[in-house]
Amino acid sequence: MKTINTIGVAGAGAMGRGIAQIAAQAGLTVRLFDLNAQAVADARGSLEKVWNRLVEKQRMSSEDVAAALGRVVPCNSLDEMADVDLVVEAVVERLDVKADLFGKLEGIVSADCILASNTSSLSITAIAAACSKPERVVGYHFFNPVPLMKVVEVIDGLRSDPANGDALMELARRMGHTPVRAKDMPGFIVNHGGRGMNIEGLKTAQECVAPFHVIDAVMREQAGFRMGPFELMDLTGLDVSHPVMESIYQQFYDEPRFRPSPITAIRVAGGLFGRKSGEGFYSYADGQKAIPGEEPVPALPAKLSVWVAPYHSTGHRRAAALLKRLGVEPVTTETPPQDALIVVTPYGEDTATVIAEYQLDGRRTVALDTFFGLEQGKRRVLMCSAATEAKWRDAAHALFAKDGTPVSVVADSAGFVGQRVVATIINVACDIAQQGIATPEDIDLAISLGLGYPGGGPLSLGDSLGAAHVLDVLRGMHRTTGDMRYRSSLWLQRRVQLGMSLRATSAAI
Repeated sequence: MKTINTIGVAGAGAMGRGIAQIAAQAGLTVRLFDLNAQAVADARGSLEKVWNRLVEKQRMSSEDVAAALGRVVPCNSLDEMADVDLVVEAVVERLDVKADLFGKLEGIVSADCILASNTSSLSITAIAAACSKPERVVGYHFFNPVPLMKVVEVIDGLRSDPANGDALMELARRMGHTPVRAKDMPGFIVNHGGRGMNIEGLKTAQECVAPFHVIDAVMREQAGFRMGPFELMDLTGLDVSHPVMESIYQQFYDEPRFRPSPITAIRVAGGLFGRKSGEGFYSYADGQKAIPGEEPVPALPAKLSVWVAPYHSTGHRRAAALLKRLGVEPVTTETPPQDALIVVTPYGEDTATVIAEYQLDGRRTVALDTFFGLEQGKRRVLMCSAATEAKWRDAAHALFAKDGTPVSVVADSAGFVGQRVVATIINVACDIAQQGIATPEDIDLAISLGLGYPGGGPLSLGDSLGAAHVLDVLRGMHRTTGDMRYRSSLWLQRRVQLGMSLRATSAAI
């Protein structure tokens, strides 16, 4: 395996200086180049400040700082990279610019020098096509900020020499990062796997199921994510995330799973990018996000009988157990009494579909999401049909908030909020595995580290929630809406049929 001791970094912006930082800290010599010589000087000054702060935190010594800074060597021209073992480009995200840079470098560097691209969205194979030795070109996708985001994607183009990818995997470990391996496909692993959260969150809002802040609260406090889709898009900025949504959709030839929303297109046109512009899905007065307060809990009726529909066995069991913990004994008649609140527990279907299928009284029917469990303190979600009367909606809200647990009441939706978003996330990850873009282990590792998703990554999350339940949700949404975006991945379907983990690969191949 090729040993890498000296690297060139082309581009001294945020990504380039981040790569230079972790490389120099790991003891590598870094040749740093930018067309703007001042950018290189600024980068070294910025690195010195970062390292001095680490001295204050007693994570580096002054001698370490001096040594690391001495290893970051400014370059006035690309010719000064003639003896490096690796060049990592971190220049503008344009195919022609990257291809032109690598073409020039081939005339400068040694025959066995690896050329790595930090691209987040361009094809490694397409970049390598401009080179006389495409086998030396590999993707090396870091995430911003590089020192804190401890995952890096190593991407093999169609003509990349796997040994070069192996060398980059080992180098990543030396620099304190966790490498994952991916095939050259749009979005690689992390940007591909991240489609489900934002796109399905947007679709949920577009259907007027709930306001942005409620969708975010459900994703945090029911589904267990650190951020909801709209908080996340405000943080990254729609000027960044919207073009990525469009690009991946187009690169997959209008795959319905990745269909963007006009919500973001309109906001980008209006300059509502998020935190950076002071307004996005939320407004930011003095940098602080403004969030509407929680809806007040209605008064609980003095007398309330409750009938829980038995149509989904797991949902029925979980709802009945919760009611008993709340001090309510559900009515156990075969059909609901005339004066009872009707609680249904659909997986992937909307309330109207259940009402119509079982000929229930829509005026007093409310759906309860049991997919994530119903522990005290974990946000509960109720869903009403267009026919649900306010008094029954309020009675259900009061009942399920009786123990102090927050309750969100949303409009009718195939898959509530959390069900549809999380099932979509898991389904996309399953399809990444089905396409062989990465191993199940690397899919979970990349997405958990790159996006901070709970449960050890989307495939592990699917196993913990129950892969059969995830499949239930997707089939219910597909059946209810007719939208091909909800068709289940064959990876998911087959593993449910065989009783296998979503992380399991084929034993026969």
